[in-house]
Amino acid sequence: MILGKIIEVKKEEVAHLRRTRPLQELKHAIVDLPPPANFHEAISNRECAIIAEVKRRSPSKGVLREDFDPVRIALLYEENGAAAVSVLTDRVFFGGNDVYLANIKEHVRLPLLRKDFIIDLYQIYETRFLRGDAILLISGILTDIELREYTGLAQSLNLSVICEVHSHIELANALASDAKIIGINNRALTTFSVDLRTSTTLAASIPSDRIIISESGIRTREDIETLQKAGIQAFLIGETLMQSANIGQKLREFLGKQ
Repeated sequence: MILGKIIEVKKEEVAHLRRTRPLQELKHAIVDLPPPANFHEAISNRECAIIAEVKRRSPSKGVLREDFDPVRIALLYEENGAAAVSVLTDRVFFGGNDVYLANIKEHVRLPLLRKDFIIDLYQIYETRFLRGDAILLISGILTDIELREYTGLAQSLNLSVICEVHSHIELANALASDAKIIGINNRALTTFSVDLRTSTTLAASIPSDRIIISESGIRTREDIETLQKAGIQAFLIGETLMQSANIGQKLREFLGKQ
């Protein structure tokens, strides 16, 4: 199963990082950094907040964009109305890189979500070091205790937390962790099949004081309008934008501006 392989590789990567830059050294390095941008605020003040993703490839679709320039893509997102930018940093399976996050931060004012498979507290400190403003915690790969601990640590570092869920059980765990932003992934982690009804079904069980993000499988403005009727106001979109011949135009279409 691809998810199992991803987690095993991620464990090896974190073990290597801990050897090359010990945690105490990483903690010291973030002390004097400027505060993170407010990701939560950026996506909560819009009727349609799009978190546009910088994503080179995926395990299911392969390479999404040949002319891949992370900074240029992020600037197009900013220029065309995105509320925030998601940056894939996983190298092995998604063709990402930590450098992409740092480089985009130098050129783009929008808040940045570090999109990766967070399985260790080390990665949360690392996200702060890389100048990320938010992290994604996947309920399905963390224990209840880890989810609460990781959420608490991220919030103590002023990082926003998106807690990603795929089911009612995972949603219950996410709500118990005190995550303020709930991401509903329409793509099943085991089969990679996509169903937007995952978002519309789970959204009904989320309290009104939480922000809901629908993730994966959003391809048209009509998809967004359907999700909005279910009370969802934020949307994480990657593949459709990455595969578009005109990224800026496609983003404006999602926003209903064309």
